Amino acid sequence: MAECGASGSGSSGDSLDKSITLPPDEIFRNLENAKRFAIDIGGSLTKLAYYSTVQHKVAKVRSFDHSDKDTEQDHEPPYEISVQEEVTARLHFVKFENTYIEACLDFIKDHLVNTETKVIQATGGGAYKFKDLIEEKLQLKVDKEDVMTCLIRGCNFVLKNIPQEAFVYQKGSNPEFRFQTHQPSVFPYLLVSVGSGVSIVKVETEDRFEWIGGSSIGGGTFWGLGALLTKTKSFDELLHLASRGQHTNVDMLVQDIYGGAHQTLGLSGNLIASSFGKSATADTEFSKEDMAKSLLHMISNDIGQLACLYAKLHCLDRVYFGGFFIRGHPVTMRTITYSINFFSKGEVQALFLRHEGYLGAIGAFLKGAEQDNPNQYSWEENYAGSSGLMSSSPELCPTQRARSGTFDLLEMDRLERPLVNLPLLLDPSSYVPDTVDLTDDALARKYWLTCFEEALDGVVKRAVASQPGSVDAAERAEKFRQKYWDKLQTLRHQPFAYGTLTVRSLLDTREHCLNEFNFPDPYSKVKQKDNGVALKCFQRVIHSLDALGWEERQLALVKGLLAGNVFDWGAKAVSDVLESDPQFGFEEAKRKLQERPWLVDSYSNWLQRLKGPPHKCALIFADNSGVDVILGVFPFVRELLSRGTEVILACNSGPALNDVTYSESLIVAERIAAMDPVVRSALREERLLLTRTGSSSPCLDLSRLDKGLAVLVRERGADLVVIEGMGRAVHTNYHAALRCESLKLAVIKNSWLAERLGGRLFSVIFKYEVPAE
Repeated sequence: MAECGASGSGSSGDSLDKSITLPPDEIFRNLENAKRFAIDIGGSLTKLAYYSTVQHKVAKVRSFDHSDKDTEQDHEPPYEISVQEEVTARLHFVKFENTYIEACLDFIKDHLVNTETKVIQATGGGAYKFKDLIEEKLQLKVDKEDVMTCLIRGCNFVLKNIPQEAFVYQKGSNPEFRFQTHQPSVFPYLLVSVGSGVSIVKVETEDRFEWIGGSSIGGGTFWGLGALLTKTKSFDELLHLASRGQHTNVDMLVQDIYGGAHQTLGLSGNLIASSFGKSATADTEFSKEDMAKSLLHMISNDIGQLACLYAKLHCLDRVYFGGFFIRGHPVTMRTITYSINFFSKGEVQALFLRHEGYLGAIGAFLKGAEQDNPNQYSWEENYAGSSGLMSSSPELCPTQRARSGTFDLLEMDRLERPLVNLPLLLDPSSYVPDTVDLTDDALARKYWLTCFEEALDGVVKRAVASQPGSVDAAERAEKFRQKYWDKLQTLRHQPFAYGTLTVRSLLDTREHCLNEFNFPDPYSKVKQKDNGVALKCFQRVIHSLDALGWEERQLALVKGLLAGNVFDWGAKAVSDVLESDPQFGFEEAKRKLQERPWLVDSYSNWLQRLKGPPHKCALIFADNSGVDVILGVFPFVRELLSRGTEVILACNSGPALNDVTYSESLIVAERIAAMDPVVRSALREERLLLTRTGSSSPCLDLSRLDKGLAVLVRERGADLVVIEGMGRAVHTNYHAALRCESLKLAVIKNSWLAERLGGRLFSVIFKYEVPAE
């Protein structure tokens, strides 16, 4: 995003066009479909929230109607695919400087086509100052909302819906930002809002909170005293001065009084004993930078100590900081963090929020949208349309820093069903889905970012090929390429931009960018063909398995699961083989597998377990379409059913790579049932249940699963979880601890990863785990 140069005056959308190089429709996206607005106007920044309906294409699958045919044609695909338009809900949040408010309101007015509302919810001090302007420009009535209520509602919303929202700031460490892991419940917590003054609120539930204290010494104090000391009127300029200052030139330290540390009290020598203490005795002129830094330390330390005392008083160990004083400023965050750690002896944690600036706008929006019950849904950050968190280091990607100062964006997509924890997680509060933190691991980060860059040509080619009838497919694919490439470059310089960087987040960002340019399922035709081919082989595979002795059959079933997992179009080593050798099939994949002993091999323990009583119910997370699900997973499912184990088969809610989706699995199961009495009776008697995961990712986050799946798991008493595939069982969940037995299995289809794990290409992971008593 480019720096604006407009004065903010002007009477048409053209004024906005002239003030920024980024097209206005890239800032106020999908404005023509905006339905409802809210606005939060602070002293210097305006945060606009609006809800829109987004129309996009989806690939739908359905069985052919064979009512007028005697038999199915041998060459006919197993189902038909149709591309349909679907409407989903999206929340947009745009943050910009107040200087551009008139130009922005003009642009909104000119492009507002079919908004449903005649009222705009407003909060913040500027809701009073700009009330007449908003009503005049947008012809909407302004309804003012309580600032604190909005702030808390917004905070609850982002903590609940954005897993990588809260972070700890550690200046000088690499990375500077460490993100909080998923919290099953965000309550209770302390919210410290640092605006002109300081408000401290204890938040106990979604609707219950209490103002418990505060201080008149806050952001306004820093601004006011800073202006008197430095003659600098701009808040941001004051912060800039502070970032260049040296507070020890102005502050009196413990060592200035005692010549070193105060041993009796355990105070280090470099601790501030008296803010501005040297100014009383020194004859020198102090620089603006040093005075601003000393003032920032003084106020930040005071806020930190106050927050810590209230947290201890109310037995809380989490304090979230927000308000215009914070603004993601590194010195402020570091000083508050140091103060909290010092006074609480590490027992209280200072946490900051990626989207802290939007809390009021989000809360005001939710207040005005209560009839839509937004809190009944789960929401997901859309990486394609959101700005990332900026680094505090000016040398990191300076062009990116310059471009993002004026407009900042957050988009969230509504999911059709609520997401919840898998009930079988041993400890949901300590669960981390991802195996490797790329923010931390520089070598792995460099490899995977390069890997995704090099794969871009293939993804673009696949996207275009998936829509042969579209005249603009190539043009849209190029736009996708540019967007995803830009995201990857941002992540090279700011790996923490969207939270902890992982292989999962890189894959998810790619899916979001594909959807952005109407490529909802580039692999739909590939999956259709692969499913058709695999279904024709199903009976032959079952006959050969049934002919084996019991022990031989168990190993053959596992090898079948592993061989099926080879068929992953997301792995370059495999896609190269599949594209160059169309005859590569199930038997060829078996021959590619590593011989036993495998890289991780608990097969003997698994076999021993199978000699015992059957499991009550198995939850199986399936991976790829075609050979994987039909010739690998279904024979394994059939064996479990034959043992008397019920099975819940969970597949992606939406498409990602060539992963099997829930709607595809229904058709596949129907076709298999027509061939196989075991599957047919299990489906009829509901001993085999197909369900959706709630995910549209090649990876798996067990803390965000479809609520219906969680209900089934509880009702059926699942006591075995099977996770297959590199994305689900290696990139994610390799270390996931469950309260029941689990099988994690995958074939490593990436040479670099295989080498890192101590193996080679097509090494096998077969990890059978039993929870400790």
